[in-house]
Amino acid sequence: MFTNLPNSQAVTTKKRVSKLPHALAIMSTSLMIGLSMASMSAQAAGLGELFANNGAAQSKFLPVDKAFQVISSTKATSKGTRLSINFDITPGHYVYKDQLTLSFPKGVSATPFTFSQSPVSIDDPTFGKVPVFTQKNMVATTMLTTNNGKGAKNAPIIIGWQGCAKAGLCYPPEKIKTTVDIAVTRK
Repeated sequence: MFTNLPNSQAVTTKKRVSKLPHALAIMSTSLMIGLSMASMSAQAAGLGELFANNGAAQSKFLPVDKAFQVISSTKATSKGTRLSINFDITPGHYVYKDQLTLSFPKGVSATPFTFSQSPVSIDDPTFGKVPVFTQKNMVATTMLTTNNGKGAKNAPIIIGWQGCAKAGLCYPPEKIKTTVDIAVTRK
């Protein structure tokens, strides 16, 4: 191919030819990096708009701690310790009844939850037909006891729950860690 060219020109031409694919590779890599950075910036901006806290960009969805205020309280009784979990639910949001869970150490028992409100049934896109709480304020109550009837100090309890915005966002499952003094049961 380069037989008609003097050796010095052939080498120069070869160098130019061999540098061209390299230059194209660098340019295409730079372009790919630039596009992916722009894409990541757009994704971050999109997520930022969902949960924006500044006045410039109005958020479509509230942060989970603004959409749901969850407070637990306890009261010692002769039957053990009553644990109440108060959900202050912002209008346009709901809490799954069946996603409310308790985790506690071995040797501790809990009665099934009772609720201050009746759940409503919805056709949820994730779970199908399920009971949820949509009321402004809902309290779930259970009785905690030890299996041996003796009290327990600082028993670690984990409250699990999940809620959604009716506008189309389900928040990840939440966990609240607390400790509870469990009262001695009296007969």
